[in-house]
Amino acid sequence: MKKVMMLAAIAATLVACSGGGGRPTFGDNEFPVVTVGTTSADMQSTYPAAIKGVQDVEIRPKAQGFLIQINVKEGQTVSAGQTLFVIDNATYQAQVRQAQAAVNTAQQQVNTAQLTYDNAKQLHANKIIGDYELQTSQNTFESAKAQLAQAQAALASAKEALSFCYVKSPASGVVGTLPYKKGALVSGSNSLTTVANISSMDVYFSVTEKEAMVISQKGLSSFPAVKLQLADGSIYAHEGKVSRMSGVVDAATGSVQLIATFPNPEKQLKSGQTGNIVIPRQNSNAIVIPQLCVSEVQNKKFVYTLGKDNKVKYTEIKVDPQDDGNNYIVTEGLKAGDKYVTNGITKLNDGMEIVPITPERYQQKISEQAKAMSAGEIVGALKK
Repeated sequence: MKKVMMLAAIAATLVACSGGGGRPTFGDNEFPVVTVGTTSADMQSTYPAAIKGVQDVEIRPKAQGFLIQINVKEGQTVSAGQTLFVIDNATYQAQVRQAQAAVNTAQQQVNTAQLTYDNAKQLHANKIIGDYELQTSQNTFESAKAQLAQAQAALASAKEALSFCYVKSPASGVVGTLPYKKGALVSGSNSLTTVANISSMDVYFSVTEKEAMVISQKGLSSFPAVKLQLADGSIYAHEGKVSRMSGVVDAATGSVQLIATFPNPEKQLKSGQTGNIVIPRQNSNAIVIPQLCVSEVQNKKFVYTLGKDNKVKYTEIKVDPQDDGNNYIVTEGLKAGDKYVTNGITKLNDGMEIVPITPERYQQKISEQAKAMSAGEIVGALKK
């Protein structure tokens, strides 16, 4: 049993050596070669994204004064019309009382002018006064009514100014930060907080102009469901749907903005967060090769392809930027039917003639060599 385990360890060591930097010495020029085929591969594209509430409302007071009440806390859920802050309103209340008194006075003047006008109409009917006196009385009555309307408008304006001291939420949502404390002097230039509707979240990301053209041709309805990768690398539990696309290309970046909407029932997402939009793509004719058979030089990737004369060629390939850490999806440089070397690539040179064998035969020869090694060779292999 121990012997079997030792042979397995040596075989694993030889395989590791064959992939990472060399290959077992078989005494010949044999290298494992496979033929390129196609397969279905799940791919994805990622884009930096900014997360915002469907409705983010910045709360600014219309009145100037000292904060005397703060009725909410950060992170609290509020409803539309709920009073968030109260500003010192003694001056505004006095203005309302003054305007109300002016309305009362104007109303009395209207009442008096109406009595005078009604009496003048009777006297005029009895030929006691002339047309001039009647018209004068009527003008006085109309002027009193105009003064009443003016006073009532001033009262409405004073009440509106007083209402501005009670800062209410224009929408339902969650309260953001509260930068000002009770007693602070605030005005319209100060942002008291933000109320964000986070029942669902809008996630903003940008794609290239070329990608945007393809999306426009297919229509947003055909766009697949997208995922959201959070800042900690985890994938958000709910999928989103791209709902809107900007009609303008950013002249500075050449990109077009898209908006994906995600449900947020657990309130996990917060307005202002960042992440990555993950868009799945499926390629039914993908060429997938192991990363171990690819060498990289100055950010370029190469494989050794096999020609009909059994000579290898150092061939540059291009791969999809997204990979699973074990394989590459080749986009250029290889096609179905090509052959490439899978192991021992560091022992190869461009134009070198080899004896191609199958990967299965290659593994068999590794096992045979492991069995034939001496004890000293085994110790040496394990120390590498």
